[in-house]
Amino acid sequence: MQDQINRLPKLAKDKHKENKAFFAKLKKRPPKKIDYIMQDLHEKEFERTDCLECANCCKTTGPLFTDKDIERIAKYFKMKPQKFVEQFLRLDEENDYILQSVPCTFLGVDNYCSIYDVRPKACREFPHTDRKKFQQISNLTLKNVAICPAAYNIVEAMKQQIKI
Repeated sequence: MQDQINRLPKLAKDKHKENKAFFAKLKKRPPKKIDYIMQDLHEKEFERTDCLECANCCKTTGPLFTDKDIERIAKYFKMKPQKFVEQFLRLDEENDYILQSVPCTFLGVDNYCSIYDVRPKACREFPHTDRKKFQQISNLTLKNVAICPAAYNIVEAMKQQIKI
């Protein structure tokens, strides 16, 4: 798995132009059943992909934390939301709360998340390949294929299945 993770940025870079062109066409003329197609591709990929073997998303990027995320996680730690923010988060250039550093503070050496049951919405939904109106998040997907082997595989399968 680590070899695949190490190769992923180069693979994604090599496919970037092709993927960008594909997503541009997809935005203009999305298939009627794109949400169903993406749900199916997502489910099939995650039947054979074990995130615990990878956790590259947690090791290399950090999620955005919504106010609801902050409240929920702070409650889990039995602390005030502001204290949670001060201890773990910072504001980015766009005034969004993000982790102070990566890898994620809550990621264990075994790739388990210590706050899995209350993790941020962005973590629960990552890599966002089963999201409704998938074609609207193509820029995010282009970034995620360089981070997540499953997202890379899903996009490759998508290009095979959806002929534009």
